[in-house]
Amino acid sequence: MIERSRNSVIIIGGGASGVILTAHLLRSTDPGLRVTLVERRDSFGKGMAYSTILPDHLLNVAATNMSAFPDDPGHYWRWLVENRLVAANAGPVYTPRGIYGRYLEHVLATCVERESATGRLRLVKQECIGVATTQGGVEARLADGTSLVGHVVVLATGHDEAPATDQNFALRVGSAEDTPLDPDARVLVLGTGLSMADAWLTLQHRGHKGEVVAVSRRGLLPWPHQKGNPIKLDSADIPLGTELSYFVDWFHKLVRETEKAGGNWRDVVDGLRPFNQRIWQNWPATAKRRFLEHTKAWWDIHRHRMAPQIHAKVSEAVRSGRLRLLAARVLDTQPDGDHGRKVRLLPRRSRETETLHVGRVYDCTGIVKDVSTGSIAVIRSLTDRGLARPDPLRLGLDVTPDCAVIDASGSVSDRLFAVGPLTRGTFFEIDAVPDIRNQTARLAGRLTQQSAPGFR
Repeated sequence: MIERSRNSVIIIGGGASGVILTAHLLRSTDPGLRVTLVERRDSFGKGMAYSTILPDHLLNVAATNMSAFPDDPGHYWRWLVENRLVAANAGPVYTPRGIYGRYLEHVLATCVERESATGRLRLVKQECIGVATTQGGVEARLADGTSLVGHVVVLATGHDEAPATDQNFALRVGSAEDTPLDPDARVLVLGTGLSMADAWLTLQHRGHKGEVVAVSRRGLLPWPHQKGNPIKLDSADIPLGTELSYFVDWFHKLVRETEKAGGNWRDVVDGLRPFNQRIWQNWPATAKRRFLEHTKAWWDIHRHRMAPQIHAKVSEAVRSGRLRLLAARVLDTQPDGDHGRKVRLLPRRSRETETLHVGRVYDCTGIVKDVSTGSIAVIRSLTDRGLARPDPLRLGLDVTPDCAVIDASGSVSDRLFAVGPLTRGTFFEIDAVPDIRNQTARLAGRLTQQSAPGFR
């Protein structure tokens, strides 16, 4: 069965990116607009990031900067206050991610209520397994055998939830394979960033008592947020398009100058934030590759910081020995007993290997993987058929700065678009809501042929 609609945008993925894009599209007054939001999960809005119910799984962005709308920055904060989840005069607040999931559900529910009489919005709970271009537009094939036909498809599938293919011995926390574990067993976590902190907090919530070893190439823990005063920069102040070494030298000099003036490195990192995507896009390919190989781990711990209270808990666990951070790489692993694994590691700056016997290995290595070999069926189908291709660094799909998908021959599509983490090869920093809301507002403006809200 094929269902048709007019002036239609089909959004594949009903997590944060998909819901925020839906809300921006429906700000259009076009009565002929049709938006279909497709989500394989049981609920819309939460996705992987905001499905957690643990109160210690906090946002790493303050609530005052988490509105879904760039032209209404207080939207989330007002919702928190109206629902008595925070006090109106509270200081910097990092709310649980589960609460933010409820907020996204509210944003979508508002759209549903507003559009109930217009028929402009439809929610479909199905997995999209493929997309094809047609003479008149696009066809999205669903797992139940039906199809949706429209003019445009926007891919908003978010992060791949499966571990990388070279780490199939590891599990994702909260996955179906994450079955009950001996509370005294040693656990190995691949990664030492924000995802690792979430995994450790989950284990503590379950009452786990065994040692947790977190390993990454440099063994670095993200810094905590602190109140600061971001420096004011103009694009003319920033050395765009230079090689990485020149840019890093410039950055270090700027930090030293800021510290002499009474500030600190956070003020520089936060002052650069509005320009991060432009910096990435203007770097030559050699600079991007060197950044990923040598600088990204250092940048991540300064740029993607922890909520202060979570940093305090994790730091105390390190001091007490309940959590061990290890700078090393995994050489090999093999089964050990009925359910455990034997993992051989090579610590950084050492020639002596270390072997760990662990009850479980969790994958918290982040988002860098080849989307063409990932577990998201619709993305794999598109790349297999040449309708899309990975970006040159294989961080996501290859898209233009306008979010249009580029196919295997290098042609730019006028029917396929992508938003959110799928576009990290072009935008790099496109995981946080402040970046996603700007990106989706611009794309909504383009698709509805209006100025995007907040960018007039």
